[in-house]
Amino acid sequence: MKPSNFLLAVAAILASSGCNAKDGNNAAAGAGESVVTTPVKAPANGDWSTVVTPTTAGGFLMGNPKAKVQLVEYGSMTCPHCAAFDQHAFETLTSQYVKSGKIGYEFRNYVRDPFDIAASLIARCNGPNSFFPLTDSLYADQKVWVGKVQQAPQEQLEALQNLGPDKQFLEIAKVADLQKWAAMRGVPTAKSTTCLTDQAAVDKLVQMNNDTTTQYPNFQGTPTFIINGKMVELGPVTEEQVWPALETKLKQAIGG
Repeated sequence: MKPSNFLLAVAAILASSGCNAKDGNNAAAGAGESVVTTPVKAPANGDWSTVVTPTTAGGFLMGNPKAKVQLVEYGSMTCPHCAAFDQHAFETLTSQYVKSGKIGYEFRNYVRDPFDIAASLIARCNGPNSFFPLTDSLYADQKVWVGKVQQAPQEQLEALQNLGPDKQFLEIAKVADLQKWAAMRGVPTAKSTTCLTDQAAVDKLVQMNNDTTTQYPNFQGTPTFIINGKMVELGPVTEEQVWPALETKLKQAIGG
């Protein structure tokens, strides 16, 4: 599947408050066991939140890959529900659970549209050590850069559809002003240009989507969580209730 053939009604997608294939905020299906691609040593300072490694599934795992509890999140950079979860959960999750080594936390990009791909490429551009800070910042500033997309002339957005993947995501980043944003956060423009035109990186994101929907036909969208390889069902919850509900499940797993 070519990235340029993704959801092309971009403005409508980004204007939508929903991030799921079906309405609602329920956590849906998840993914399999987290496997890191390189050996991981315990941090000398005991702070596991400083240890981030790539996984065979294409995500990045923060923390102890051998922790009793492994949490996987599928998130979309253009999803407002995902941004809300990051706002409510990220600091507590990392400081109270990941840092101590109780939980390993893996984030896997699930791209919903071309702008999602561009933002994901930016987040992944500097590798594991900057992935979570950049992702957190992209969520914090989501309304700003997504707003620039929504304000772009329709003919400009339509023109992007005719570009090949070697140019499309670079031009998309320009519309959202993401390269300037990234440069202010340690990703030089020359490097982000390379990342945004990296066909292998784009293919990897597309493959991650395909792997998810193939393995989990009922995958409903983002955010999606799994704990120790099992689907998490949170029930009908509001954005503010997602983290408390998930934290309860995590505490049960830790204490079980």
